[in-house]
Amino acid sequence: MTDSARNELGRVGIWTFAYEGQPAGRVRESAAEIEELGYGAIWFGESFGRDTVGQAWLLLSATRRISVASGIANIAFRDPIATATAARTLGEAFPGRYVLGLGGHRIDDTVHELDGYPVPARGRAVATMRAYLDSMDAVPAHGPIPDPAPRRVLAALGPKMLELAAERTWGAHPYFVPVEHTERARQIMGPDAFLAVEQAVVLDTDLGRAREVATAHVAGYVSQAPHQEANVRRLGFGDEDIIGGPSRRLVDAIVAHGDADTIRRRVERHLDAGADHVCLQVLTADPSALPEREWRELAPALVPRQPLPAPRNRQP
Repeated sequence: MTDSARNELGRVGIWTFAYEGQPAGRVRESAAEIEELGYGAIWFGESFGRDTVGQAWLLLSATRRISVASGIANIAFRDPIATATAARTLGEAFPGRYVLGLGGHRIDDTVHELDGYPVPARGRAVATMRAYLDSMDAVPAHGPIPDPAPRRVLAALGPKMLELAAERTWGAHPYFVPVEHTERARQIMGPDAFLAVEQAVVLDTDLGRAREVATAHVAGYVSQAPHQEANVRRLGFGDEDIIGGPSRRLVDAIVAHGDADTIRRRVERHLDAGADHVCLQVLTADPSALPEREWRELAPALVPRQPLPAPRNRQP
């Protein structure tokens, strides 16, 4: 990977689930401000709010230069044909700005429920993802071919999925990971694969209040997401950290909390450990609210200010 490609998303981006519940006009305004603040990318999750393709188009059309990345598009929600043709459309309309993150943690031998909705099993995770990529690559192109092609990354945690990410895509987008995972991921993937790490943060100098928000976040994942529990166990966390509520050691490893300088130091640790890009998920007491104040306060400590280029790719 060239230095130019590594730098396209910048060192720091924003990751958020909150756009799913916001009206389109509010999302446009927020995305434009994030770009003005100097962040290099906007990453967004997908549940049962706005579809990942529509969300990407909304964010790309509201901005001029910032990269927009799905973090992640769930492969259990759409077949490879739909994903491949949607990625081509976004890549052609917004050249070089769209990153397709693929994943889907509800992939194993059973049917899971997401907010009471049954999500059917797709098979074993690595084999399913490999087959999905094979199918995407085989989809015929009957429309414009984007140049460059949209980059793809995988939501990878374990060694086999990290290896697949390095083998078949631009790189990996690990979520809910401490710095130790970043170091391991870089060792597994080698020096050339792109590594974009999600980092949850709470910007609050009241450490008791900050840790309360952080603990709720960590507890939700280790109690409801078996793949996340398995990953932290691989990293040396045991029953004493997980059962009965997350330990302070686990919470502090997953969530950086405190002032902007504390958060900056956590970002630098990920970069020193091998990350190319760190996307910040700002946590607050209200997960549905846009943490705009925090995004503004963090920007001076984390991102260089650069003038915006002339308008391009803005859609009517």
